Amino acid sequence: MSLRTDETLHAKNSRELRAQANVYRSFNYVGSKETLAYLFNDFSNSFHIDGFKERFIWDVVKIDFGIAAIVNIFTGAWDVINDTVIATLVDNTRTRLGKFRPYLIGFQVPLTLIGLLYWFIPYFFPKTSATFVPKLIFYFAFNILTETASTFTTVAKSGYMSTITPNPNERIRLITLAELLTGWMGEDLPQYIMGFLYDMVTTGKLQVPLRSIFAGMGTSTAIISCAFTLWFFVISRERVPQSIERPSVKEGLRAIFTNYPVLLMCLSDFLSGFGVKSDERNYWIDVHGGKSMINTILALVSGISGPVGSVSYAFVSPIRKRFSSRAIWAGSDMYGDMVLLGFFLFGLHNKNYLKLKPMLVAYGLREFLNKLLFGVNKVINTDLWNEAMDYCEWKHGYRMEATTGVARGLVLKLQSIAMGTVRTLIMKKIGYVQGIKIGTQDDSTKFWLFALCTIVPLITSALGIIPKFLWPINKKTREKMYYELSERRQKRVEDYLNSVDGGDNADTEPVTAE
Repeated sequence: MSLRTDETLHAKNSRELRAQANVYRSFNYVGSKETLAYLFNDFSNSFHIDGFKERFIWDVVKIDFGIAAIVNIFTGAWDVINDTVIATLVDNTRTRLGKFRPYLIGFQVPLTLIGLLYWFIPYFFPKTSATFVPKLIFYFAFNILTETASTFTTVAKSGYMSTITPNPNERIRLITLAELLTGWMGEDLPQYIMGFLYDMVTTGKLQVPLRSIFAGMGTSTAIISCAFTLWFFVISRERVPQSIERPSVKEGLRAIFTNYPVLLMCLSDFLSGFGVKSDERNYWIDVHGGKSMINTILALVSGISGPVGSVSYAFVSPIRKRFSSRAIWAGSDMYGDMVLLGFFLFGLHNKNYLKLKPMLVAYGLREFLNKLLFGVNKVINTDLWNEAMDYCEWKHGYRMEATTGVARGLVLKLQSIAMGTVRTLIMKKIGYVQGIKIGTQDDSTKFWLFALCTIVPLITSALGIIPKFLWPINKKTREKMYYELSERRQKRVEDYLNSVDGGDNADTEPVTAE
């Protein structure tokens, strides 16, 4: 260890104090190029046609509902097993690239290429029945394979996003900027285009096989999304230092119960997870789809209310200053429930849910009201999980993003297996007939399709709001937490540098952006 003069030591301490203050207040770590890549990564997360996967399986691939429920049970069970193993592996990774980046960079392209096969299942098994055994075997094996491979990137990405900056204010800025701008960049454009093409084909106005539409849209969006995501992972960095010691699985599981914010989020997710619902697209397609270009109209209605959603991001800063995270988290939940309840009651009145024009007006009003808090919901829901990860580091001295995230999802996935099976079987119970002409389900089935995207999920998931009233991190605790974390992280970096080269770096500037 080299000797320091009092003047040098004083200067060093002053730099440290400034760095500690900057971590929470003003210092930005993420440069303009990385910020741009962050925006395109966020854009890529929604640049897909996954909202039409149910229609793809029902109308094009044609997998029997009962068999799909069985496949869901087995793939879900495997998901629970491999998640635990993979999360432990990720959390114990220490490389020059970081903890998460080796998986995010190495798996992105291979996983995308494998995933493209999904959209070609109808070509592998053309004009086969919903119970054709070779098709069912392929479908089952494909789900197992992709579930295992995607776990590496899913687990790594969930932890990575909380480590690109130690400054919570900058994290809020990035989240807000991404959510605000990516909508204008056209992240939902594939869904709108797919809806338009789906309508054109099912109404006979476009003489192209539906499987070709899905294959073209599915593969093109996947490749574009992969390119933007990979770019971000390559040029971005992990800036929150990990503990040198590798935490055990036992510590990760224990963190769920000792990390009170994570426990509350898990409990809220678990109680909400009992919600029984069907994708709202099924209601619009099967009740109104045979009458007009419904998906195009819905896209236009959503587009009109879009600017309101953009403006809503201006509310984020004043609302966060005025209200606690607890009030925002619980209040936004209740607000959304009341808007959805009003939509259901309007549809129930005089059987409006069977009438296209009144429901489009109601849908437009619902979208406008929801967009008023759109920005707040997007930012707060993302940042609360990051805040919970910082809380774990503050309380226990280590970060367990991967294992904690998987442990959070463990019970939810077991629950999801059961609820996914229930939802699939409910489609049979309400009399839904696969493969018949769009818009020709009977009236009872049409009502339940409407109820399953409105009042049924509202009632069955209502208990999820209770834990939100118990969030423990108030403004004072948050200030203290981030100030103490900045001190610890700076010391950890200095200790590491001293251990590497015997203290030659002792007089260097504290590590900040790089």
